[in-house]
Amino acid sequence: MLTISGDSRSRGGSRRTFLQIGTSAVGGLSMASLLSLKAEAAAKGHAVRDKSVVVLNLQGGPSQFETFDPKMTAPQEIRSITGEVQTSLPGVTFGGSFPQLASLADKMAVVRSYRHGISSHGPAAMHVMAGGNSTGAMMGALYARVAGLTNPKTGMPENALVTPSAVGDQYKKLYHNIGRVSQTGSLSSVYKPFDPSAGGEIIDNMRLSLKGDRLDDRRMLLNELDLLRRRFDAGSVVESANQFQQQAFDVLTRGVADAFDLSKENPQNVARYDTSKFEPTDAVKKRNSYATQFSPVALGKQMLLARRLCEAGCGFVTVTCGGWDMHGGGKEFTMADGLSSLTPAVDKAASAFIEDVAQRGLSEKILLVITGEFGRTPRINKHGGRDHWGNLCTLAFAGGGLNMGQVVGRSDSTASSPASDPINSKNVLATVMHTLFDIAEVRLLTNVPKDVEQIITAPQPIRQLV
Repeated sequence: MLTISGDSRSRGGSRRTFLQIGTSAVGGLSMASLLSLKAEAAAKGHAVRDKSVVVLNLQGGPSQFETFDPKMTAPQEIRSITGEVQTSLPGVTFGGSFPQLASLADKMAVVRSYRHGISSHGPAAMHVMAGGNSTGAMMGALYARVAGLTNPKTGMPENALVTPSAVGDQYKKLYHNIGRVSQTGSLSSVYKPFDPSAGGEIIDNMRLSLKGDRLDDRRMLLNELDLLRRRFDAGSVVESANQFQQQAFDVLTRGVADAFDLSKENPQNVARYDTSKFEPTDAVKKRNSYATQFSPVALGKQMLLARRLCEAGCGFVTVTCGGWDMHGGGKEFTMADGLSSLTPAVDKAASAFIEDVAQRGLSEKILLVITGEFGRTPRINKHGGRDHWGNLCTLAFAGGGLNMGQVVGRSDSTASSPASDPINSKNVLATVMHTLFDIAEVRLLTNVPKDVEQIITAPQPIRQLV
């Protein structure tokens, strides 16, 4: 992103820059257009709440047994292979590798009756991220369609994707599948999540150090923006030059690059999130030559970056963590091998996030959603793994001003299907959208397509949470 030194972030600096630009174009964006965008943003401001959602997407499909529904009353070949741990809620247990999350269960809401019925990776993953909506667009894209590409106050992109490589080049070889968590369906591709790891191009090309007085040089400013526009147009990073110009100008004049820089974070807090020790063991690597790419060593930094982006004004952040397709055989982990590194890493990173957010007084403003494309079969297969299972899926929430400290629904005796209070993907979508928007105000917006408005205002949130 763009870094600005001096006092250029002040309200006076931005106003002076706008006045000096006058009716001239900023890379094609006229003052009239800017005023129009400002008026549009003001209308949206009543509908968009000061809240953010972070989706921790466990790519591959996390087992419901070893996460939040251990089912230790079931036969041995079904129950959690990591045992169970008592939570802070009486009578409620989590999988045995989640002791830190278990201690925070009073700050969470676990859903044990979420089902969508899809057991194929691609369709299930995209269905979950879209909340099953008719446009096929991920929830973050729907949010950006109404809220705008950037936060009108800070210039931060409203929809962002944090893969392992977003927090360091050393993590580029770690697994992530962007296509399954970033689709825009029938919406324009400009609503794709902002990906700071896209070959380093976005961050590197836009990392300009401008002194405050240089912002007063209109010609220099126009030249820099035009150069950036041509670079991005040539690389097809975004579809619309006008949308890019708006975003680039916002970022330039407001300077949100620091949010992406983890070196700005307190070292003690970085250590609190650190998952670098959860590397698969040498024995696991020997059994599975693909083990290294499924390592969760970057997850802690990813969750920390997600919190920083939310604080800087991002409304929807998707964090990916791969390796959860644990059916054994081929390149997939067995349950024992995969869980030995992945569940402890999620336990540390997610619990650090929940505690950090709470200590910063942001629990009402930031909602964490933990899920994946589907669950896993009740019985352990002959390879020591669990296969794809769309009839019961992992789902948990924390924060966002929702009703925490509860378990929603229950599974049957083998945790293979809902036994009460069935929850579907549209319920998840409605819960997220009702958190992010004032639904009554969204209905009054005139520049939102009818199908998008109807999706966002659908009255189907998880009733126990709202």
